[in-house]
Amino acid sequence: MNDHSNPIDALHALAWVAGSDAPEKNVLNLGFMPLSDCASVVVAATQGFAQPYGLTLNLKRQSSWAGLSDKLLSGELDAAHSLYGMIYALQLGISGAPATDMAVLMGLNQNGQSINLSQPLKDAGVTTASALAQRAHQSGSKLTFAQTFPTGTHAMWLYYWLASQGIHPLHDVNSVVVPPPQMLAHLQAGRIDGFCVGEPWGAHAIAHEQGFTVSTSQAIWPDHPEKVLACTREFVEQYPNTARALVMAVLEASRFIEASPENRRSTAQLLSAAEFLDAPLASVEPRLLGRYSDGLGNSWQDDHALRFHDHGAANFPYLSDGMWFMTQFRRWGLLREEPDYLGVAQQVQQLELYRRAAGSLEIAVPAAPLRSSTLLDGSVWDGSDPAAYARSFALHALSDQ
Repeated sequence: MNDHSNPIDALHALAWVAGSDAPEKNVLNLGFMPLSDCASVVVAATQGFAQPYGLTLNLKRQSSWAGLSDKLLSGELDAAHSLYGMIYALQLGISGAPATDMAVLMGLNQNGQSINLSQPLKDAGVTTASALAQRAHQSGSKLTFAQTFPTGTHAMWLYYWLASQGIHPLHDVNSVVVPPPQMLAHLQAGRIDGFCVGEPWGAHAIAHEQGFTVSTSQAIWPDHPEKVLACTREFVEQYPNTARALVMAVLEASRFIEASPENRRSTAQLLSAAEFLDAPLASVEPRLLGRYSDGLGNSWQDDHALRFHDHGAANFPYLSDGMWFMTQFRRWGLLREEPDYLGVAQQVQQLELYRRAAGSLEIAVPAAPLRSSTLLDGSVWDGSDPAAYARSFALHALSDQ
């Protein structure tokens, strides 16, 4: 990795730690899943960004999101690279565990997930969304799609995309949970017909001639929220200075990754190592640099590829980002009643902590905690009326309509 040190920044950080804001806990166990979007956590822990804040970050690679979730709740992990939707499911008590007050400290990234279809579907000429819809509505055996956690981002992107094509994700296809690194094996064994997962596993499947990318998550929602740095609320309340120091270290790492193409490339090299992604650099680097090939002969430079910082826009924990996942939980029957969308988001998103950390690093903070986005089906999400938004879709699983 390139040298990132700035003596003035380091002195400022040490002075900050020496005062009353010193972290209450200096050694943290930080969970992550082997995905390209764990980059800022890995860089913060291994490239010298944590030490100036008085922190040692012990990275703990996890084999499944369910396991990561359990360890976050038990305290075995202090904080973790987490699925946005998973944290809200834990807060709401719909993940199989008792409802637990959770905290989203910051966004780790936007964009960069993919929906892939299998080689048999490709060989059968099912290479477009419309062809897939036609196949899904044929009588006979249902197609089976994998996502990574029942309330996670990949489940929500998969459901949203299928529904936008007229395919009901709960009725027209089967949905199963598969940990990210196992997607390729399931595809090769013919157990699934497609999947939604984070990189590098979509690119890796194509490299092994196991199908193609039919859509990216950024095609569903440009600059969508994805992974977050999360912990329990109890951790933030017990160790507020530690939480802020952790956010500052990861923010600095996020900014470093995007400072130059060389930094992105060195990050890809770091991530490909056995202890992190354990994947070939050729599967990691191109999409990390925004260079896409879909396995159908099409290549492009993606305008909304994986973003780790974007001058802070990718890191700000917008209230509307958290609220969106709750609207989808409601849409698909995961929530039986309307939650207090704004109230829950205000509890989970640690806006004040993030603002203080970003301000100390002179990273811009958006003026408003809500943002407006247009998704691929033309629906506009701005957080203004989440209950109406959840009810607005033609395909849903709401029993009260």
